[in-house]
Amino acid sequence: MKVVDGLTLSAEHRALLRPGEMLECDGQEAHRLPRYFYEIDSWAHAKETQLTPHFTLSELITVDCREADLLLHSFPHYVPCAVIVLARYLEDFRQRVEAPVCVAVNGGYRSPAHRLGGRPNPHIWAAAANIYRVGDTWLDSQKSIERYARIAESLGPEVYVRPFGFNPGETDDHLHVDLGYLLSTPRGYSELQ
Repeated sequence: MKVVDGLTLSAEHRALLRPGEMLECDGQEAHRLPRYFYEIDSWAHAKETQLTPHFTLSELITVDCREADLLLHSFPHYVPCAVIVLARYLEDFRQRVEAPVCVAVNGGYRSPAHRLGGRPNPHIWAAAANIYRVGDTWLDSQKSIERYARIAESLGPEVYVRPFGFNPGETDDHLHVDLGYLLSTPRGYSELQ
């Protein structure tokens, strides 16, 4: 996949993706947004790009009309380089559960301009996934979410899983797995401007 420095994108793309900017999250935290992206030139390219044996890029970038700007609905798409790290964790999770893992629409990467709402979270860094089904099991009950949460948490201490519940920061209809505010700078690229 072609790597692009977000600072070289068009002014319109930079305004939506905000590469390298600091983003305040609820007044208590601030995190730098991704600067380096993979350029995806078509939906066919996204569907053909195997990130791992069981996950294509398309599964982690599917969004609906809540992606705020028409520019982000057309190609090329720009996806933070951390998406490959997320895919590896999802592959490990899939191996442990020994079943297909289904990521929801809007459940992988979302741009900073996405209108889903709430405070900024690791989806903007391509470091989070909302899993709605594992094999034939729908993750829409406390029992199913907590069962698969334990497995996801066993992947390592860097893996965060939202608890089951109905309050902000909890989930009752999917398994939210994230790796935090992960930045990935490919070899041969520099953070210096």
